[in-house]
Amino acid sequence: MEPWFTSAKLGIFIHWGIYAVKGVPESWSFFNGEIGYDDYMDQLQGFTASHFDPDQWAELFLRAGARYAVLTSKHHDGVALFDTRQSELSTVRRTPAGRDLVREFVDAMRRHDLRVGLYFSHLDWSHPDYATVRRHEAGDRQLNRFSAPPPGEEDPERWERFLQFHRAQVEEVIRAYHPDLLWFDGEWERDEPQWRMRELREQIRQWDPHAIVNGRMLGFGDYATPEQGIPIEPPEGPWELCLTINDSWGWQGGDRNHKSVRQLVRILAETVGAGGNLLLDVGPHEDGTITEEQRERLEGLGLWVDRHAEAIYDTRRGLPCGHFHGASTLTPDRRTLYLFLFDRPNEHVVLRGLQTPIHHVRVVGSASKLRHRLYGGLGEVPGLVYIDIADGHLDPLTTVLAVEFEQPLELYRGKGRD
Repeated sequence: MEPWFTSAKLGIFIHWGIYAVKGVPESWSFFNGEIGYDDYMDQLQGFTASHFDPDQWAELFLRAGARYAVLTSKHHDGVALFDTRQSELSTVRRTPAGRDLVREFVDAMRRHDLRVGLYFSHLDWSHPDYATVRRHEAGDRQLNRFSAPPPGEEDPERWERFLQFHRAQVEEVIRAYHPDLLWFDGEWERDEPQWRMRELREQIRQWDPHAIVNGRMLGFGDYATPEQGIPIEPPEGPWELCLTINDSWGWQGGDRNHKSVRQLVRILAETVGAGGNLLLDVGPHEDGTITEEQRERLEGLGLWVDRHAEAIYDTRRGLPCGHFHGASTLTPDRRTLYLFLFDRPNEHVVLRGLQTPIHHVRVVGSASKLRHRLYGGLGEVPGLVYIDIADGHLDPLTTVLAVEFEQPLELYRGKGRD
């Protein structure tokens, strides 16, 4: 795993494609029968990217506090936002935009020192050779004519042709744009022997040995990607929560259920405190503009992150459950512990099981130092640390305390005396 990823903490996910013309769910709208396939593809004629300014995107993402951004280079509908030689189905050849939007995105992100990620769908519900085999075992999602042939009508030779197409497009994306991160999706409709993901992972290493690969590779990715909810038991290794600002990945005009800045701050803190990154999604209009509601939330999140950057970036997952009621992070040397206070404390914040004495406690983003006291303790069992805090120290979104130690923090994980 490249070290930049685990230090980045916040990325921006961009779901952008022809589905923004009518504001329908990306790809799933025709797969689930909400709109006919031909009507869905008619959106090609309305996709202009006429106000797409990737430098403005990059500046907004930086104001949000992001360190990387991931764009949908091709969703399940098969429409490539890049100049592919493997198909005519691209924004370059089939839309009024007539441009390689991935190239513009990649170049702009790098001009602004943002790491570049590209989303790529393994499955392709538009390719004539895709729906030619079925999973060896029943999947957990429905199958229809876009995803699989009727029983008894499998055609393994056509599936092999699709795999050649799939590998060729993946190679195009890597060799043309050299993304720092490959964000795959759409693996669930086939088994590992059908996809041959181990083989693909080895090919990716040959094409670009430094590219990070997300976990949707049937066991051959670099990190886990839980979606739309913080896991109760987070993965042991690196992971990333992908989350929408409202309820939709792409732009849908009727979706006004946007999360507040306070909610986003809490989700970011809880995710980072559990050792993950937050990949926060926006859905631009077809012309490439990002909605005012989403811009406001990104900028509001960024203002809070800027004040509390030391507690977010370059930290590690915090205290195990039981030591503190809330999220926390630790510096790599374990000499500073950051506590995130989501709610108004009643006079005190309490810590348990700290074997290392506290040097001092301060409020992040201010010069305030707080009084702390130790109560109880017996033998090897540490006492309770009470940190006094008044309302005047509280941040309107989330308050962060820095608990500093002269030695690396050690924790007591025993059960006490019988």
